[in-house]
Amino acid sequence: MKEEFQGIYKQFFPNGDPSKFASFVFNVFDDNHDGHISFSEFIAALSITSRGTLDEKLDWAFSLYDVDKDGFIRKDEMADIVDAIYRLVKVEHMIGNMLELPKDEDTPQKRVEKIFTNMDKNLDGQLTRDEFKEGSKADPWIVQALTMDISS
Repeated sequence: MKEEFQGIYKQFFPNGDPSKFASFVFNVFDDNHDGHISFSEFIAALSITSRGTLDEKLDWAFSLYDVDKDGFIRKDEMADIVDAIYRLVKVEHMIGNMLELPKDEDTPQKRVEKIFTNMDKNLDGQLTRDEFKEGSKADPWIVQALTMDISS
């Protein structure tokens, strides 16, 4: 089932490598961790990611980043997801140039450091759900990405 899920992502991101990111998303969709996404699991996740409130979407995103499900996002967990995202969107423009990223975000490690600088208020090297949600809400780009209406 995970391979089928990855195949779907490959159709949407033919120039990138979606396998790693799709695997992380699959694990969040597979709520009972049986290695399969049931119809109800799929609908529940789809409902949250497409029509949920900002708080619901941020809770879902926290679950994605909290890979070991210990209630915290550590830098290594976030780096793994951010690396997967960078591989996913490694899209070439029609003129053949790679997507340009700001110098302070041009590697997954730099992006994670920037995120933690902005979100890790108690400087303990991990993000709580509250730190993650509050930090995300303070970032206009994240809020816009999570609240855009794809139907319009």
